[in-house]
Amino acid sequence: MIRLDTPAALDAALRTLPAPDAGAIAAAAARQEQLTKPRGSLGRLEEIALFMAGWQGRARPRLARGRVVIFAGNHGVAARGVSAFPPEVTAQMVANFAAGGAAINALAGAAGLELCVTALALDRPTADITIAPAMSADECAEALMAGAAAVEPGLDLLVPGEMGIANSTVAAALCAAALGGTADDWVGPGSGVSGAAAAAKHAAVSRALALHRAEATTPFEALRRLGGRELAAIAGAVIAARHAGVPVLLDGFIATAALAPLAAAAPAILDHCLAGHCSAEPGHARLLARWGLRPLLALDLRLGEASGAAVAAAIVRAALAAHDGMATFADAGVSAG
Repeated sequence: MIRLDTPAALDAALRTLPAPDAGAIAAAAARQEQLTKPRGSLGRLEEIALFMAGWQGRARPRLARGRVVIFAGNHGVAARGVSAFPPEVTAQMVANFAAGGAAINALAGAAGLELCVTALALDRPTADITIAPAMSADECAEALMAGAAAVEPGLDLLVPGEMGIANSTVAAALCAAALGGTADDWVGPGSGVSGAAAAAKHAAVSRALALHRAEATTPFEALRRLGGRELAAIAGAVIAARHAGVPVLLDGFIATAALAPLAAAAPAILDHCLAGHCSAEPGHARLLARWGLRPLLALDLRLGEASGAAVAAAIVRAALAAHDGMATFADAGVSAG
């Protein structure tokens, strides 16, 4: 398993990101030319097939084993009243995932994806980012490695998700620190807050930035100071997936914001990622536009849990089914024109 347990190891992993397999892309493109359809007539489905071919290293990519992995963590900043729900809900939702009762259970099942849940020290919330770094160096390293451990050989697609009360607050702080801007630019309703809770959220992000921005200049320090265990784990999982040749389907604002410190340092980290959807959280559209990622769906979802990406996985599956299952002109005895 790739090591991400020190700042130097994380930086090295980002400096040595593998490129897609150009030969597999060329072979997949050649197959596309021979399928019984006008050139380009399947639009983005054709692009998805080539994308998956390059990152899987196969001319005929597959989705036999796709994995949703949800990382759950608790946040000290929740004590500031920034969420519509109390911190106890994180553990309650983890239990709901285990019992099969959450939206992601139904959506992952519908998409033919396996579901794994990793709870990260729920009994030990991170520190309140308005007064201290969220994690120690050891805690951040542990979270990064927990994410990397979720990427196993044989996966065809990784769909990372999150659960953590107050994690849209830390996601906003991460984005502002990594990409620039203020709380005004990145804070949204999250769990549906307004009024006093929205003001508390805005104030918490502003205070956290004032405290940490000057030191949060590397991916490790940004995640350690302003992130949370589940966001660091998503970052670790995405890096590990890249080194293992596993394409990634991104979910909403929080899961995507986990990559902001990585992308600021190494923009190529996003090359093996598809945006599953654009959520209703305002900062998500801003993130996707900043990175030039075109979402597959826009359904006004804002649940998290990898729910939007799980729905989008059905589109990926359709793209691969067409690419692999269609006859060629020669096979079908159809004139290519």
